[in-house]
Amino acid sequence: MKAIALVTLHALATLAAAGEVKTFTIKADDWPEGEVPKEVFVVDGTIKIAAKDGNKAIMIDGTPIVDASAQLAVSAAGESSIQAKVFASKRARSVPKFGLSVHGMSGYRLLVNAAKKQLELVKGDAVAASVPYIWASDAWVQMKLEVKRGEGDAWNISGKIWAASATEPAEPTIKHVDKGLKGQGKTGVWATPYAETPIYFDDIEVKIEVAPAL
Repeated sequence: MKAIALVTLHALATLAAAGEVKTFTIKADDWPEGEVPKEVFVVDGTIKIAAKDGNKAIMIDGTPIVDASAQLAVSAAGESSIQAKVFASKRARSVPKFGLSVHGMSGYRLLVNAAKKQLELVKGDAVAASVPYIWASDAWVQMKLEVKRGEGDAWNISGKIWAASATEPAEPTIKHVDKGLKGQGKTGVWATPYAETPIYFDDIEVKIEVAPAL
């Protein structure tokens, strides 16, 4: 990560059948510590750029205890995915909730619900799907959320989680099918710091379909 001289939104565009696909790599190494830059739109919570394990990351502060979130990159108009490395910790019996989102505030979220020992796909206030997951405190994990078109008006939502030191699994950890999604909005990071300890997001990769240029 030290070789990346700037926290960048580096766009690589290719052409897709339904629109243009853009890929963004978001790193924090050259942003100054403190307030987030304009590329990180804070929706709620206290979110900063902070040092962690020899690098810098987007940090959601441990207080206040709210559903904190920030939106990244540009708005999708179709398929969307986000991948990030996440670090969180517990305090006594208190554990956090954290994850990634696509398609804006009303889109799908992939959340580690440590208190319930679950990995969840959540839309709005509803848990669309869940699988057992034992979260380990004080360790980096990789998370990936993808929403892709299926047959007809169906959309395939899938999530993965794995140790940061391991290889990405071939198959999703969790998946769900929805119909009639608008597929619009930005990707984002989310956390509820019930343990009142900071939660860090690093090495963020975003890939979104956008409306084709006229």
